[in-house]
Amino acid sequence: MASERWIFGYGSLMWRPGFPFVERRGATLHGRRRAFCIYSVHHRGTYERPGLVLGLAPGGACRGAAYRVDETDWADVYAYLLEREQPTETYIEARRHVRLDDGRRAESLVFLSDVRHAQWAGALSLERQAELIAGASGLSGKNVDYLRDLVEHLREMRVRDVGMERLLAMVEAAEVAF
Repeated sequence: MASERWIFGYGSLMWRPGFPFVERRGATLHGRRRAFCIYSVHHRGTYERPGLVLGLAPGGACRGAAYRVDETDWADVYAYLLEREQPTETYIEARRHVRLDDGRRAESLVFLSDVRHAQWAGALSLERQAELIAGASGLSGKNVDYLRDLVEHLREMRVRDVGMERLLAMVEAAEVAF
């Protein structure tokens, strides 16, 4: 597997990869956790009204999806990922081992949150996250839709994330107030 090309997705790559792949597996990355820790001024917000997007923050573990990409597609897929994931260079490209749901380990391309980047939001309270997500919109659409897609996809994967479900309920309640 050392020569295979894998990509780990923990957010929209799980439900909308946008690239060809030959295998998709559930996977777990240890040492990082999924969090709304990046101010979004491109995909789900603007400079005037930032939203929040997911990042891989230090600590914990994250359940997501791993994609094996054919070597002949790798250059195009990699270029696509850089354009999609790095419009403001808020992530650090890295290689990390993930545990696939069939027990195998695979070295995967991952995009880790850059805690030194100006868009690093850090550990915000759920209330502050809800304020930022409610009403924010960017080139890829409404911020709340991104959160809804995440919660829905995690449920489909049989991953229960009580924090994300609670955050969604708070954002939906805040949107009713608008």
